[in-house]
Amino acid sequence: MSDPPCILLVDNGSFRAESTLSLRRTAEALGVRIGAEVHPVSLLHSIRVDPVELGGVPAQVFEPFLRARQEEGSHSFLVVPLFFGPSAAIYEYLPQRVRDMSGSWPELEVRVAPSMVELDEPDDTRVARILGDLVVRKMKEEDLEKPAVILVDHGTPREAVNRVRNHVTAQLHAILDDRVATVEASSMERREEAEYDFNEPLLENLLGRTGFDREVVLAMLFISPGRHAGAGGDIARLCESAEARCPGLRIHGSDLFVTHPGAIDLLVRRYEEGLAGKPVQGEIAAPGTE
Repeated sequence: MSDPPCILLVDNGSFRAESTLSLRRTAEALGVRIGAEVHPVSLLHSIRVDPVELGGVPAQVFEPFLRARQEEGSHSFLVVPLFFGPSAAIYEYLPQRVRDMSGSWPELEVRVAPSMVELDEPDDTRVARILGDLVVRKMKEEDLEKPAVILVDHGTPREAVNRVRNHVTAQLHAILDDRVATVEASSMERREEAEYDFNEPLLENLLGRTGFDREVVLAMLFISPGRHAGAGGDIARLCESAEARCPGLRIHGSDLFVTHPGAIDLLVRRYEEGLAGKPVQGEIAAPGTE
């Protein structure tokens, strides 16, 4: 890499302002740690957020951001994904956009750092330890003794992403050990076809079952607030409905991932790994998918 790259912290994007504001805070914290400017950029969606809700500064979206930097003379970029696992957004959509832009921009060079959970590094427990800290913090706040714990993610059409959910759940179970009654994986939603059964159990069906009809802490495998994990979002509505139909059930959601200082430590590590990576040419080989 000849010139210092323009550094992007990239998420999927959201129609809610709080997600973009969270991305900006995280990018700023990462920039302080590495001593360089980090640009908060979404792949999609966020451009539709009213700039008034964003302090008058419009959200940045991947391709228009790169094109604007091209006009300023930048050709080298490093993407740090704010993703837990091998999402199609990072391993398929982003490389395709880079290939399309390269047709009229041969100098373009984009490196992509690893996602936060690397299935090829089974002993790396950073994400699970952060989630464990957040669960324990919630237990102390609510004075809970041996609650049941449910790790919940969004749900996915990619089995490789689901393997990340299950991998982190197993690590979390070992970390929390006998401080909790049990740890179970779940997803918020899924596609209907049988080929997506790997997303089971769904959170709404797990809540209220035997063993989960008591004090429950949700370990939120969500990075930032938005329409799913934010206040009044999909997860909150699912929990309200479950508590209404199961009188003994009390649900306590952990704080979200980027609220923990260890999240920046992990992103620094991924940034450093990304600097040593190769530029995107074809599809990125997603870890744990072969």
